[in-house]
Amino acid sequence: MIKTPEKITFYDGDCGFCNQSVQFVLKYKKDESIYFSAIQSEFTRELFEENNWQTPDLSTVYFYENGVLHSKSDAGLRISRNLKFPISLFQYLWIVPQFLRDKVYDFIAKRRHRISKGFCVIPDESEAIRFLK
Repeated sequence: MIKTPEKITFYDGDCGFCNQSVQFVLKYKKDESIYFSAIQSEFTRELFEENNWQTPDLSTVYFYENGVLHSKSDAGLRISRNLKFPISLFQYLWIVPQFLRDKVYDFIAKRRHRISKGFCVIPDESEAIRFLK
């Protein structure tokens, strides 16, 4: 297994909305520190098993940062901190209680396949190294 990067976004690789979200992060990232791994990948399975984390849910985005796994709205807000201004301002939604943020997250996650269908991430050569398999 490869050395685990400090920041990894785990997403549903079969979800068009999720793949578009990955493309959004790639477009607006501040730097090259975020890596990506489909929840269905061998890398994700092994990392979750090694850390005794619960089996990942395909309707949830996860963000691993400096040894800590975050999910749902917490993951989204932590990802936003790594994006360019003004998108990075979303990180200040921490002031909204987590149970409310996660209700909104769950509402969108439940409808994600209807929001966007059939989109596949095809990274260019410079982005391909950021995808863990």
